[in-house]
Amino acid sequence: MTKLLEQPPFAARDEAAFVAEMNALTAWHIDGCPEYRRVWPAWKPADRAEDLPYLHAGIFKHVLFKTAGAGIEHQRTLTSSSTSGSDPSKIVLDKRSSDLQSQSSLAVLKDMVGPEVRPLLVLDGAKALRQRGEVMARVAAAMSLRPLAAEIHFVLDDVQDAATMNWRQIGDVFRKYDDVLIYGFTWILWKAWATAAIPADVLEALAGKRAHFVHSGGWKKLEEAKVDRAQFDAALLRGFSADSKVIDYYGLVEQVGVIYPLCTRGFRHAPRWSEAIVRNPWTLESIVGEEGLLQLVNVLAWGAPYHSVLTEDMGRIVPGECPCGRAGTRFELLGRAPNVEVRGCANV
Repeated sequence: MTKLLEQPPFAARDEAAFVAEMNALTAWHIDGCPEYRRVWPAWKPADRAEDLPYLHAGIFKHVLFKTAGAGIEHQRTLTSSSTSGSDPSKIVLDKRSSDLQSQSSLAVLKDMVGPEVRPLLVLDGAKALRQRGEVMARVAAAMSLRPLAAEIHFVLDDVQDAATMNWRQIGDVFRKYDDVLIYGFTWILWKAWATAAIPADVLEALAGKRAHFVHSGGWKKLEEAKVDRAQFDAALLRGFSADSKVIDYYGLVEQVGVIYPLCTRGFRHAPRWSEAIVRNPWTLESIVGEEGLLQLVNVLAWGAPYHSVLTEDMGRIVPGECPCGRAGTRFELLGRAPNVEVRGCANV
């Protein structure tokens, strides 16, 4: 197990040790994955994180990468949804990586919502869990909260139909508990909760209670509807106690388990077992303080070489320490690269 997971997610780290772990992981994939070896046949160990090899996110739509090695037990395949006329990304999951990724997401989420165990409401249907062989990214994101859940309630039968929200069940949970976790894909939360006509008895049940909404998945539909973050948060938190929160995190289907939360100062933070790098779209040189393509790196991916991915998202590294007190790289997420298809990472 990587020693980087033994410390809090946003503590300072030894950069040389991090690069050494990434080099060892890259060598593992070069040896165990023929498809990856064909991409990087002349690979040599890097001296800096920005010199590490990477795969473009688009390649996972066309090649199923799988690394063989001692202790690797491949399990299900994680799929993104596909846009019209395109193939979904497919990521092979393995037990070793999944265990590390679960530790990663739990550590980051505890930092954001606290360690308390409480009921979890998931804006999805339980039938999404019953698919064999493959698991949707949307469901994987919701289940990252399972270690913090005393019990789980799936409260939306059909994610395409906000009218299928089970408000009676939601009311029963809030009448029984004072502190509740709620997960939903960003757009689903907006259409099924924030803009919903919540029944009067449910509003009465949740009044003054504490709720932490956790969401992921992108803002494109909300931007098209001219909904900003302040409006989104306020609509979700209506009626709840003042210490309730909305936590927005960013992640990739290609790097499930490694999540980048938005802090109170408006920046995203890379946990200490990962790194965020920004590259000039034309030269691919790494840049700081300027807008470019975002590359995400982590030491947790053993069953397939998705440990270093050049995304189709635009970002900017913000130098210096964050006023929120978290160490490590902080960055801004600035949207999709121009002329790139919209990725449906949440399978909606």
